[in-house]
Amino acid sequence: MTQHKKCGPKRPAGVGPGFERRMSRDEINDLPLQRWRGPIHLLTQQQQALEAIDHLRREKVLGFDTETRPAFQKGCSYAPALLQLATRHEVFLFRLAPIGLPGALRDILADPAIIKSGVSLSHDLRELKKIAPFSGRGFIDLAREAKQLQIKNHGLRGLCAVLLGFRISKSQQTSNWSRRQLSEAQLRYAATDAWVGRELYFALKNLGEHHEKRTKTLSATRQAVPHGT
Repeated sequence: MTQHKKCGPKRPAGVGPGFERRMSRDEINDLPLQRWRGPIHLLTQQQQALEAIDHLRREKVLGFDTETRPAFQKGCSYAPALLQLATRHEVFLFRLAPIGLPGALRDILADPAIIKSGVSLSHDLRELKKIAPFSGRGFIDLAREAKQLQIKNHGLRGLCAVLLGFRISKSQQTSNWSRRQLSEAQLRYAATDAWVGRELYFALKNLGEHHEKRTKTLSATRQAVPHGT
């Protein structure tokens, strides 16, 4: 399997700039820009998708995201055009118009033993279920986890800034994801969103474990202090 050099500065979870308060847009824009630099697999055929799914089902944690063509007219909406799943070393982009949601892919989305982490998952899952029904299990909403840890930024870009110490581009967010051929910029954008979804899961997990240990230590210290001192 091809590996890539992990990009982005190393930063202990929870010590990013603005962790104790909400980071402003200007502060985020001052951070270095990062994107996914590893392999990207664009899947447009059933056989390609099944081979990728066979690889993905062995993973324990996947970064998750979807992309949808924006609708600029009131009452008009589109189905998700792309589903992204990221491992540590690769990102897989499933084009949903030609392949739909194969049963094997729905099995991954319904497997509680495979963690799928991302932001705004309720909307993504609701729209995916319109393509084919499935029971989503094993999903971790990063925004919800961040709120529980009292982090003030909850969006994907803000969480990257606070926890990973860099910013990601959102320039392709409103581009046409249903076009016949996606641009290189679109592919990198989509892969980056899924990649940071996975990276943020581990950052929040480490932060949560650190917070739990600190809470237990403080509790034990309080219990050890004699009353009246």
